[in-house]
Amino acid sequence: MTSLILLLLAALPCIWTQGANRAALEAAGIKRFCALTEAELAAREALPTPGVTARAGLASPTRSPWIVANGWRFTRHPAMKYVYDVPAGKAALAAAEAFAYGADAAMKIDPADAPNLGAMLTFLEGLPAADLPPIADLAVVDDGSPVTGEVMNLLARRNLLFQVVQAPSARFRLNIAVGSAAYPRAEASDPSAFALKIRRQLTDEERSLRVYGSEVVIGRLTGDTQRVRLHLINYGGREIEGLRIRLRGAYRNGEAYIAGSGRVALDDQVVAEGATEFSLPRIATYAAIDLRAERSALR
Repeated sequence: MTSLILLLLAALPCIWTQGANRAALEAAGIKRFCALTEAELAAREALPTPGVTARAGLASPTRSPWIVANGWRFTRHPAMKYVYDVPAGKAALAAAEAFAYGADAAMKIDPADAPNLGAMLTFLEGLPAADLPPIADLAVVDDGSPVTGEVMNLLARRNLLFQVVQAPSARFRLNIAVGSAAYPRAEASDPSAFALKIRRQLTDEERSLRVYGSEVVIGRLTGDTQRVRLHLINYGGREIEGLRIRLRGAYRNGEAYIAGSGRVALDDQVVAEGATEFSLPRIATYAAIDLRAERSALR
């Protein structure tokens, strides 16, 4: 089956039409087109397909799902150019993921995904502008090693918000440097236990973001002293109802923009003890939540 290439820029996306029916793409709601040479495509960093996957030898109804997500890669190398090669049913998820992190990513997709992709791109293009800096609770000192990358992966999957630094930063109470006395490389060889250690050091009370009711939703929180935008990506492939979110800080006048549903009010929003909690009525693939600060607790 013929494939097409989508270029996702940090602002508006465009399509490389080689081998694709441009009229069909336009009918699906995909309006912007561009060109990539084979050399330009080959020069991009290949990304795994986002979603939930089974791991050989680890199947068990009691185990946490294994999430394949690329947000930590975008956080680690924000200036890099990427490429997805996604099978049918994954284009909208990949587009939402790249958009949430402002990544420059090209995608090879199945043409059957054009309607869902077009709907997602139309939704993303219609979101209110929110060019806000990312919020982080801790720093990871990047030594360039695969083990540090896997630590970043596990932190992101647990919604532990981090900033990548080249040397310890006085801005953060926790600076995770794999191989240091505080964070021995031997401990990092078990990234899951290592991430749990970091969570306990940070404490749940000091986390800027907590997600209740799902292990397959990953958030990216951005904001300044006036407002925040929370990007939520559901990697599970099934709609989730009643997802509960906790943000550190006091916020009012929140609203959600949910792909497939549009603009909706937040349910059961409560501000107490320096934190804001609310629920989403539903989330299929992606949602953006905007809130205004009552009094800022952002770092």
